[in-house]
Amino acid sequence: MIINLSSSPPSSLSLIRLINSKSPISEFALKPKTHLSKSLSSPIYCSFSSSHLNNHCKNQFLYENGRYPHGKRQNFRCFAISGFESTQSVLEAAAVLTAIIVVHEGGHFLAAYLQGIHVSKFAVGFGPILAKLNANNVEYSIRAFPLGGFVGFPDNDPDSDIPVDDENLLKNRPILDRILVISAGVIANIVFAYVIIFVQVLSVGLPVQEAFPGVLVPEVRAFSPASRDGLLPGDIILGVNGIELPKTGPNLVSEVVDVIKKNPRRNVLLKVERGGQDLEIGVTPDENSDGMGRIGVQLSPNVKFTKVRPNNLTEALNYSGREFWGLSSNVLDSLKQTFLNFSQSASKVSGPVAIIAVGAEVAKSNIDGLYQFAAVLNLNLAVINLLPLPALDGGSLALILVEAARGGRKLPLEVEQGIMSSGIMLVLILGLFLVIRDTLNLDFIKDML
Repeated sequence: MIINLSSSPPSSLSLIRLINSKSPISEFALKPKTHLSKSLSSPIYCSFSSSHLNNHCKNQFLYENGRYPHGKRQNFRCFAISGFESTQSVLEAAAVLTAIIVVHEGGHFLAAYLQGIHVSKFAVGFGPILAKLNANNVEYSIRAFPLGGFVGFPDNDPDSDIPVDDENLLKNRPILDRILVISAGVIANIVFAYVIIFVQVLSVGLPVQEAFPGVLVPEVRAFSPASRDGLLPGDIILGVNGIELPKTGPNLVSEVVDVIKKNPRRNVLLKVERGGQDLEIGVTPDENSDGMGRIGVQLSPNVKFTKVRPNNLTEALNYSGREFWGLSSNVLDSLKQTFLNFSQSASKVSGPVAIIAVGAEVAKSNIDGLYQFAAVLNLNLAVINLLPLPALDGGSLALILVEAARGGRKLPLEVEQGIMSSGIMLVLILGLFLVIRDTLNLDFIKDML
């Protein structure tokens, strides 16, 4: 899965919108045995940027990683490197990820099964088999490496007793039949995302945000410059160095952060609201090793959240539809920004370890975040999996379109195998790299090293 969580700033009293992009899992054996592909699979990678997920980032960074409770412009990397502190939340996040993989691959499987197309394997994970069950000539398995999943077809399997000219082999089906099978995983994730949002609307409601002037100070670190100079948790910063902050806006936190970073060891005058009274407090930032100022606080937008619940089924469908389309448009926009600024966003790409760490932190915060996290992953998987890249469903669809453009003549088997094999090799290499990197970035691993 490739996940890109970013968002446009929420407006006052607007429904929170999640943004995501989730990457697909398309699997092909290193030596694919089918003319089209032996399997349709899904590798898991994500690109984390900011988002409106309604959670708390439990980081202990200073102001520059400002905290956004309830999710306005949340930085998910803090989740990724601090997760795995609660066994229950980790299991919940892993369950969400597994369910999304099963739904994606289940879409491929069901589309083939309903058309009478032969299917030989259904797997969650890649690599060595940990557990398996054979039923109706299909091997269902759980595998060692949680990098995705796949559905396998016996098209050119030498161990299969199905004749190579059998009309129910995937490679022998008409182009439209194959397109349906390949695109069914994406369709399943889109439907699942809507169902998740609909269930959230009915069960817990959608969060509604109201913005207030200033920047909230949720936490002040002990013995920090902010604590030393009199700043307290709960204070609201209304102005900096004699300049009033705008009433509301998406960049209030970053504006305060920028002033502090640029003024190490120089007094910064803050206009603060405390208990209904306006105060002026001078804070002198310490200097970081990089020369930037720091005062030892966490900052967040000054917002409050309530829940909106539907009064009837029509309202529930309306709320769900608005949220779904908002999320979908944000997913597409964030994906576009990722590719346009890939040099800056490449470092934010993360694998299944980071995804589960993010999900674990979300699960610890509240149920709203877990619903939205699941919807985000589904939409990311759907969008990314349509990209025309080897080892993704979009790559298989591209090969079929090439076949259609050639008047129904397939590319040589060796050419297709070369394209898919190179793709899956890159996927596996990238996946292993991300698993190792994200594991080493976990806080408890860092503490052990």
